Amino acid sequence: MEIRQIDDDFAVAGQITAADVAAIAGQGFKTLISNRPDAEEGAVAHDGIREAAQAAGLAFHYIPVISGQITRDNVTDMAAAMSGASLPILAYCRSGARCANLYGFVKSMGNSAS
Repeated sequence: MEIRQIDDDFAVAGQITAADVAAIAGQGFKTLISNRPDAEEGAVAHDGIREAAQAAGLAFHYIPVISGQITRDNVTDMAAAMSGASLPILAYCRSGARCANLYGFVKSMGNSAS
């Protein structure tokens, strides 16, 4: 699992599994956000990851975003999740790109994770 730091409080990764969650918590992350729809080819269903996150004491948000089709609602939902999140946050999708793009849109709206 490769984690790419975007800023001090936000990082992105490609698809994770429930088995990765303990290591993610061990790295100090407090919140996980899934931006990958369960129906997307190769996706790991978010329910198992949510259960692992809760068992590890992490908050979990599921905000599925279709690749290449970020909507205003996606940005609004991401901003809401980030605004109340315990920091730092790790967001994941297939490659981390749509998470990074969502983060950029949230920041450009004037919202932040802090």
